Amino acid sequence: MLDRKLLAGAVALSLAFGAGSAKAQEFINVLTGGTSGVYYPLGVALSEIYAAGIEGSRTQVQATKASVENLNLLQQGKGEIAFALGDSVKLAAEGNTEAGFPGKLDKLRGIAAIYPNYIQIVASQESGITSLADLAGKSLSVGAPASGTELNARAIFAAAGMKYEDLGKVEYLPFAESVELIKNRQLDATLQSAGLGVASIRDLATALPINVVAVPAEIVEKIGAPYQAVTIPAGTYEGQAADVSTAAVGNFLVTHDGVSEETAYLMTKLLFDNLDKVVASHAAAKAIDLTKALDGMPIPLHPGAERFYKEKGLIQ
Repeated sequence: MLDRKLLAGAVALSLAFGAGSAKAQEFINVLTGGTSGVYYPLGVALSEIYAAGIEGSRTQVQATKASVENLNLLQQGKGEIAFALGDSVKLAAEGNTEAGFPGKLDKLRGIAAIYPNYIQIVASQESGITSLADLAGKSLSVGAPASGTELNARAIFAAAGMKYEDLGKVEYLPFAESVELIKNRQLDATLQSAGLGVASIRDLATALPINVVAVPAEIVEKIGAPYQAVTIPAGTYEGQAADVSTAAVGNFLVTHDGVSEETAYLMTKLLFDNLDKVVASHAAAKAIDLTKALDGMPIPLHPGAERFYKEKGLIQ
């Protein structure tokens, strides 16, 4: 009888320790983008911050095709936090199948608005393209199919009353490959959604004369949130003599409703407590601002993030 009691106690103790260990182990998979983009180094910085600041956590950084793939993975519970463009997040919540979503992604929850992507349309001067209308009959690279960049391209074209069919040729290529084709006179223009001074366009501007093509404010207003009218300052790229109007779309950190309130709270808090480390990983993070963290949020906040913003007085 005594042995049986001892055995039962040992089993109970073992189960208790097992449950405690399972609870203590917090797995955080950070979904980013391609390793040569901005999302990836920022994701590496976040993973290091979370590993140090969330007790019992084990973090991982996953390189992906960025926004659309990240949001689909979050819906499936295959990541805990992800980077995504605001319009992709909005389309995901709406279940836009043309954008690459199988249906409404109802599990997505917001963490923070971070920094803006500028939609930058650049053409070789010899192409003669100086306006959106001039793109008709010309060749343009719009980014990978159903990528965040390509969704930006679709939105700009729709608001301008244009279609891909109006172009002479559409290429679905990454930034660097697009630039190489322009250098080799095999492509007229490229649309790139990225931070100002992106390396690919800087490279192109030093190789040959370029035109930075404006997206007029009235077209941006037609699209509406989360797009906003902005300016690419003169001198951002070699040979760019004047300011150029365009659209910007905010980037967001997103999680899902299966992540605990405490973990989401800590992921939000640690981001803003360690902004210096995030900025050190990429200059784009200089635009991350706590006072703008809720701007344009297209989905409900995670309760953990909401708790943090209430503590900071951003939510009453």
